[in-house]
Formats: sequence, C-alpha cells, structure tokens
Amino acid sequence: MKILRKRTLLSLAAILMAAFLCFYVVPKQNIAAGKRVSIVRAEKTIPEGMAITSDMVQQVSVGGYNLPSNVLKDKKDVVGKYASAELQPGDYILSTKVTVKASDSYLSSLDGNKQAISIPIKSFAAGLSGKLQSGDIVSLIVGSYGNEKKTFTSPELRYVKLLAATNSQGDDMDTVKSKKTDKDSDSDKDKKIPATLTLLVNSEQAKLLVDYQTQGELYASLVYRGTEENAEKYLDEQDSYFSGTGAQQGETTQAGGSTANGG
Repeated sequence: MKILRKRTLLSLAAILMAAFLCFYVVPKQNIAAGKRVSIVRAEKTIPEGMAITSDMVQQVSVGGYNLPSNVLKDKKDVVGKYASAELQPGDYILSTKVTVKASDSYLSSLDGNKQAISIPIKSFAAGLSGKLQSGDIVSLIVGSYGNEKKTFTSPELRYVKLLAATNSQGDDMDTVKSKKTDKDSDSDKDKKIPATLTLLVNSEQAKLLVDYQTQGELYASLVYRGTEENAEKYLDEQDSYFSGTGAQQGETTQAGGSTANGG
C-alpha cells in the first residue's frame, strides 16, 4: 500500500513538472527565441589592440534568447574603439572586448632587443602628408642638418618600422582616420594631422634620431606597406647592416655623424 502511494505521488510530481515545462518554460523560451535583436559582430579577424573600423564589423539580427547582457547593439558603440582581445569572424562584440584607449600592444611586445622612440614631425610633408600607417617600413632622410644645412640619407635608418603615427592629442592616426564625420570642425581637422612618429629601433638608431631631429629635420619616405612577412625582410636587412659592422658599429655611426657635418 505504501509503495503504491509513493508511486502515485511520484507520478503526480512528474505530471506537474511536465505541465510546468510545457505551459510555462517552453513557451517563454519560444517567445524569447522569436524576439529578434540587432547586435554587432565581427566580420573579419580583428587583432588585439587594433582600431576597429566600420568594414570590420556588421550589424545583424539574431534571436534574443540567451544573449549575453553586455553584447553591443549599435555599430556606433564599436567603430573607433580598440579591440581589447582578438576577435574572430562571427564573434559577438561584447563591451568587455573593446576599449576607448589603445592597448598599445606594439609597446607591450618589446622584448629588450629593440626600443620604441617618438620623433616630432616638423612639417606636414615630413610625415608623408598623414598617409603613413602602423606597420609601414619607412626610410628616414635628414634635412637642414647642422650649420651647413646638409641633406643626406643615413644607412643606419634605411629601413625602420613605424609603430604609430600620433596627433598632438596623443591619438594614433589609424584610429582617428577610422572615425568618419560628415563635416569636420577645425579641431577635428587638427586631430587628423600627425605630430609624431613612433619607431622601432635599436639603441644606436635611437641616438642618431635624437641627434638628427635636434640639429636638423627628419623626413619619412614610405618604403614598403604589405604583409608582415615581407616587412620583416626589410628589417632583417637593416639588422644585418649593424651585425655586419660588428665591433666597428660605433665607428660607422661616428663616421655618419662626421659626414653629416661635412667632415
């Protein structure tokens, strides 16, 4: 008799649970799934630290059920910001995966072998009229150097990697260019003019850059823009210049300085 009573109670509990699922949980899930929500997701791979541009993301309509609460729903909240983590095609853009400030991942990747240094751009033309981009391989040309106003190219600065071009507000130009407005104010136009170039160099190159920009003017010419693999070939060639001089590296640099002074 007790066994029969237990079975009856278990059966009733199972029926009630089934009814709850059928008439409450499932309909609620169906309603949520049927509700469409517009969100933003990645359309292509976006590396960590990269400024997000409009062509990198897309606005799509998806089912609202079980969406993360911090998923971003408007491209305006994404474009112009930086990826704080690598994003793959199809990834939802969460508020935790973007940041207003650049992560400066190109600075955090320094391993002690090379260093980053910023040089001022004394004229708009000296920075290739604002056309330079992060990752470009540039050659530095020295103008109006010393009392004799010499102009020359330095073999030590033939191939240098550009980490960033930055405006006077400290914003990387790659990010500024991604923010498109219908009509720019005077302040917006100023933001689109580069003020400094941040370069990846060794200690000897850094000393030369300080000397050249103090006593003359530096002009950046674009040598290569393309794949990272090919860019590394230029940097390897520049490194071979220093490794090839060996113990005479300091003498070569000094000789370069003498040539700059007309000696």
